[in-house]
Amino acid sequence: MAHLDALFNPKQYLSPEPLTDLCFKLICDNLDIISIENEDSYRELGKGLAFPSEICDKLIKFMQRSKTADVSDNFLSIFKSVRSTRLKRVKIVDATLSDESVLIIAKHKVTELELTDCSNLTRMSLEYINDHSENLKSLTLGGSSDVVPLKLKSVSDRPLSINYHRRGYALRAPKLSRLSLWRVKIPATDFDLLLGELPNLTHLDLTAAYDIGNLSFYTLVPHLVSLTLYNVKINTNPQLFVKNVSHLRRLRHLDISQSNHKYGQFDNPNQVLAELIEGLPELVSLDIGGTNLAGRGVAERPHDKLLVNCTQLCDIPGLASRVNKPLQFLGLYGTSHGACRRFDIPAKVIAGDATEEQILIAARVCMNNRSELLQKVLNDLYHIFRNESCQRMDQALCTVLEAMEKHPSEKHIQISGSATLFYIVKMKEKSGLVAGMKRRIIGTLLTGMTYHRDEETMMRNGCLALCQFRIPQDVMWNYEALVKVLLYSARHAEPEGFVQRIGIYLLNSLACQVDGREKRLLGELGCVGTMLKLVEYRLESGIFDDVLEVAWSTMWNMTDETAINCQRFLDEQGMRLFLGCVAAYPVKEELLRNMMGLLGNVAEVKYLRIHLMQQQYVTVFVNLLHSDSDGIEVSYNAAGILAHMASDGKQAWTILEPTRDEVLLLMVQAIERWDLSAERNINYRSFLPLLRLLDVYHTPQCQYWAVWALANLTKVYPTKYCTLVENEGGMDKLRNLLFDSRPYERIKKLARQVILNCCHARTQFPSNSEINFDG
Repeated sequence: MAHLDALFNPKQYLSPEPLTDLCFKLICDNLDIISIENEDSYRELGKGLAFPSEICDKLIKFMQRSKTADVSDNFLSIFKSVRSTRLKRVKIVDATLSDESVLIIAKHKVTELELTDCSNLTRMSLEYINDHSENLKSLTLGGSSDVVPLKLKSVSDRPLSINYHRRGYALRAPKLSRLSLWRVKIPATDFDLLLGELPNLTHLDLTAAYDIGNLSFYTLVPHLVSLTLYNVKINTNPQLFVKNVSHLRRLRHLDISQSNHKYGQFDNPNQVLAELIEGLPELVSLDIGGTNLAGRGVAERPHDKLLVNCTQLCDIPGLASRVNKPLQFLGLYGTSHGACRRFDIPAKVIAGDATEEQILIAARVCMNNRSELLQKVLNDLYHIFRNESCQRMDQALCTVLEAMEKHPSEKHIQISGSATLFYIVKMKEKSGLVAGMKRRIIGTLLTGMTYHRDEETMMRNGCLALCQFRIPQDVMWNYEALVKVLLYSARHAEPEGFVQRIGIYLLNSLACQVDGREKRLLGELGCVGTMLKLVEYRLESGIFDDVLEVAWSTMWNMTDETAINCQRFLDEQGMRLFLGCVAAYPVKEELLRNMMGLLGNVAEVKYLRIHLMQQQYVTVFVNLLHSDSDGIEVSYNAAGILAHMASDGKQAWTILEPTRDEVLLLMVQAIERWDLSAERNINYRSFLPLLRLLDVYHTPQCQYWAVWALANLTKVYPTKYCTLVENEGGMDKLRNLLFDSRPYERIKKLARQVILNCCHARTQFPSNSEINFDG
């Protein structure tokens, strides 16, 4: 194994995504670009198209990554024609394809094939592979699929059964050099049928094989250079195992590590390891993690019969013969008696848990098919970050991301990884993360949260990590996916728990500072209804908390200049809950401000104002004109709602009490009380609703509220709002107001004040035209 620095290349994640990758993602999300769906719901390659293997292999690769589709029979039927498409290297993990799709793939006579955790596959897939295996050099099978039968030598009377014993083989591939069979369950006596027709096999991985018994590797696969027996029980007769393996004189890599310590305990461990090492002169890589083969750590000088003229010590007695010829790699993670913490170890690269470097190496070793061990390694890495002692942060970040990406369905890996990402992002905040790495981190978190959205710890970790980013700016590329997972959490998480609370805060941030398209998407995904359910639960339970306030704030943000969401609020019985909250919490300033801000957005929509024209609602608005809660905000929003309702004219005022004239008088009295220099807790993205009120000459009180708002905002926040007035045509409307006889003098005075504020800002900030002040 190479040195740690050679195993990680963070630069590959820092550069922009290649255009080709973006194209493949687009195609996988929109298969109609290259194919059509026939009447049987299977896809056919578009007429006149033909793709080489470089494209076809990558289509499958990127389809595996797609969050909107699956590597299914429907998709794989695209490659049915071996004349129009070419497959060479295919890797499919955790997909729904059937044996028929394996036949499609096999007919391409691929050189590399991996089918892992494809639960719909049967032994027929193995037959299809055999029938077209003349070019096959690498094959990986395993997981939850039944490609390799439980028994090969049993005779069955079923018509479709295969008599492997009579035929003489189960797998035949003349050029196969690499074979990985993970969790294969055949008895030891059946391995001759499985391995006997593979004359060129050099790499064999039997991870978690049920039983290898006294398997004679030298007889079946004499040319092996790599043998992996992770989690395979070999300690029942270690002497016979050593004898069998020692005949593989070309072997360079041997893995007999264990996650089950029961299988890793040997009698006379020093002797077993020493004999194994002496019998494998070409060995450069050895993994004995989880075993006691490293002994107790008593340093010994090698015996002369093992190594002549050796003066160095060795803390692993069984490796004494390799003191002057150290191994390139030695796996010691989880070994008995803390072997990885010893000093004199004859190996250049060590996997263990003694140092940060050893942990990172261990993570690399168990990355692919050792999820239970990888979880432990990630926990070790997490504690390093928690103690803020990490020195190889970029390499650790790449390790965590790769582990989470390769094992999205493994709950504990996702939980541990997300917890570590929280600390990494938090520690990286000062030095910063480039855009490409941010996207990868956020995407990985979202995938894990989507897979495990009912797991409270995962959702908590994911939300906390996401809170370290700029929301919504850093997540705009995957806005919809994040909204979906947060809405699910809001609906199903513990009603008063932390996960629901932090999820609502994130949703509120996602509704803020986005344009109409994202606001409409929030409504389409059910955000209004979800927020109102949260409100209703708290009203009925008599609970007042920050979730209640933030739920209203979220609806306020998502209804801003978005009429359809305002309509949704009314359709979902939002006004009933508004009245309930006003009655239950009449002095809660933040709550009142948020609710009135939302209704201000509703009132700006002309065709919706008719729904507000009810005595029970208008009475509440009028009463809140007198409120001094939260400064002037509640009173200001109440006046704004009434100003918009009054702007429709006398004929639109259809209620008898309070009368329109009474309301307009109370509006003016409220405005007269406000401090023109008051700082505001409000954010306008556009002044168009205010500027429209400047044209309501039939009701000057409406103009009064609008021009007061403009005067206040341009005075207190000139750099932000003066340019907005000018850019949206406000100066012309204000000048028109000055030269019209209908507005009274107080209105004109405020209009002149706005014009002066804007002229002064233009003089004081001459580059205003080049600056975006709308926030």
